[in-house]
Amino acid sequence: MGAFFGLSAVALGAFGAHGLENTLSAHALKRYHTGVEYQFYHVMAIFVVAIFSQLQTTPSRLLKTSGISFIVGILLFSGSLYLYALTGITTFGIITPFGGLALILGWLFLLIFGIKKGV
Repeated sequence: MGAFFGLSAVALGAFGAHGLENTLSAHALKRYHTGVEYQFYHVMAIFVVAIFSQLQTTPSRLLKTSGISFIVGILLFSGSLYLYALTGITTFGIITPFGGLALILGWLFLLIFGIKKGV
């Protein structure tokens, strides 16, 4: 999933920089780039979760929940920003905070895992 989201972030970022700069308003383009930026940040978080998961002798519920939260967060947060920027439909903005909450929860579960494991 990390590789998929990384690949798509590069593609979406390039599309935004080269295909949308003359099409979208500055405000919409900024929202679009915020989606790409947060997607990239959380690609790294997914890789951290994957690496920690591989180092565990038994599966960790906290890591699994963290990874799922990051995936859901990217889909909802970045996805809603992409849709809002591309369509101009402001209703998509209602979804964005739920994605942000999922991203926060991903970090919280990762923090709890780190505290419990002493990493």
